[in-house]
Amino acid sequence: MKLWSGLVVKDPTAARDFYVSHFGSEVLFDSDWFVLLTLGGGELGFLKPDQAAQAPMFRQTVTSGAWVAVDVDDVDAQYQRFRDAGVDIEVPLRDEPWGDRHFVVRDPNGIPVDVVRHG
Repeated sequence: MKLWSGLVVKDPTAARDFYVSHFGSEVLFDSDWFVLLTLGGGELGFLKPDQAAQAPMFRQTVTSGAWVAVDVDDVDAQYQRFRDAGVDIEVPLRDEPWGDRHFVVRDPNGIPVDVVRHG
């Protein structure tokens, strides 16, 4: 069994470029309607909305309630790298009472990306 997730977004190409640039994702499949990437040992897909061949549940974009979490070894170095790249930081680097240290950015489709080192 293998888990991979997908999100319906307006711009799969922009998502591809963001995750390749900032997380070193590899592109497994690339088209104008669907992109599949490696991410942290798993896979993450981005599907364009309103595809006639798709079931209705896959035709609307994600507008809220979804996020991507990327577990990293050195969250401080990642935080600095994102800042240096000029990426807007939505939640500044912080330590949580349960031991996580993390920050949050948004990908080009507005999906929150929690960059975290688990405590």
